[in-house]
Formats: sequence, C-alpha cells, structure tokens
Amino acid sequence: MIRWPAALPLLLLLLAGCGTPRPPGPQGGTTPATQRPYVIRGRTYYPIPSAEGYRETGIASWYGRPFHGRTTASGELYDMYAFTAAHKTLPMGTVLLVKNRDNGRSTVVRINDRGPFVRDRIIDLSYAAAKKLGMIGPGTARVEITALAEPVRQQRRKQGNGGRTPVRLKKQDFSHGRYYIQVGSFADHERARSLARKFAALGRDVIIQRFPAAGTHLYRVLVYSGTDLATARAEERALERNGYPHALVINRAEREKRKTGISP
Repeated sequence: MIRWPAALPLLLLLLAGCGTPRPPGPQGGTTPATQRPYVIRGRTYYPIPSAEGYRETGIASWYGRPFHGRTTASGELYDMYAFTAAHKTLPMGTVLLVKNRDNGRSTVVRINDRGPFVRDRIIDLSYAAAKKLGMIGPGTARVEITALAEPVRQQRRKQGNGGRTPVRLKKQDFSHGRYYIQVGSFADHERARSLARKFAALGRDVIIQRFPAAGTHLYRVLVYSGTDLATARAEERALERNGYPHALVINRAEREKRKTGISP
C-alpha cells in the first residue's frame, strides 16, 4: 500500500489498494471461489483461467503494516515480509517476474490476493518485494510483469504426477489479440440487447455473451476494439469518460470466440 501524504485522510489509505472489500469466500460448486466473478465498487472483475502468456505494463503500488496479518483473498494471512502480491484477475498462485522499468531492478512474487482496486494500477506488491524494487519511498513505480509459472493446482492437472515444481510458461506476445470492450453486464437479456443496439447503430461490431455467475447468468455487451492492446486501452479510457465508467478490456481467445454467442 502506498504511503500517502499525511494531509490525506486515513480513509484514502484504507481504500487505495488491498484494503477494499474482499471477493466472496468459498462456496459450493467446482469453480474455486477466487476464480469466480466478483464486484468491487460497482465494477465486475472476471478472473482469467490461465496465466499462460500473460505480460502487462503499468503502475505498481505496495501495501504493508496496516494489512500485516490480515486474511488475503486466497485465505492466507498477509505477510509483508514475504514475496507476494495482489492482482485483480490472475489465478491465485501465479508466479510473476516484476521488473521496475525506472531502475532496472526485478523480483519474483506469487499472487495470493486481489487488488489494487485503484485506476491505472496493475499490481500491489508486498513490502519485501517493493523494497527489493526500490519503490518504498516513491510508493509507486512503472513496472512490467510477466507470468513465469502457473499455480500448483493447475500444474497437477497438466502433469498428473502431483509434483510441486511450478510449470514454466511459454512466453507469448500479449500485446496483440482480439480485444473487445465490455460496456455493460446485465442479468436481464433485453437490457443487454438494448445497449448492444446503440453501439450497432454507430456501426460498431457488437456481441452479447452469456456468462455464468453465482448460480445464474449475466449477459455481457462487448464492443470490438481491434487487435492492439494499447488501442483497446485508449478506447476503454475514452468510454469511461463518456458515460461508461465500468468499461473493461477483454481479450477473447480463439477458443472463447468459438463458443455460442447471442446476437444483438
């Protein structure tokens, strides 16, 4: 967690990163609770099924003593002296290489928490990891994160031998894909169709995707943005400024694209 200037209220400190409400605890069903969609401040986050090929650049922050010993989203107790981190959507247990783009320092962390729920920040690092990257004083740093290994529970399914050594991942170009902007998510199909028609009338390529959530289904309205992540991020910010505060970039993989869709 960032050390904010003393003039700011303590409330900002508590809201700035991982001190926000946690996703729901374990429930029934086969999907782990940490892999289910969750809502923070009105925005829905969709954990991705695999970290393979994941690479991202952005702003990192850190959190320390106010949260030391508290329960993380994974169920572990937060240890500010361990090399761990919080991420909004990566699977719990993912091993990441984090490089400080300002000074060249790097470290390896394991994801065990959700956050930071602050605009333009991609990861919240433990005190130990932040110290190794030289970002304790500044509070934030420009970083590049790259997935090195998937969680042990995923590795077991792949290897079938119960081994404990993390599986190294193939490096992929994550800056290109098929990017859509989620502009709305509704339990009511007709509301989703109404919003989809608005974008279709503007000549945009729009789809409605049915998504399982908490024993029911949500209908996500997705507007095609192109194949470049930077362009999609820019459009996401533009939509946020123009009446869609919960706009969210989604990379639809080929296997997801083949799923049955619902036309507007």
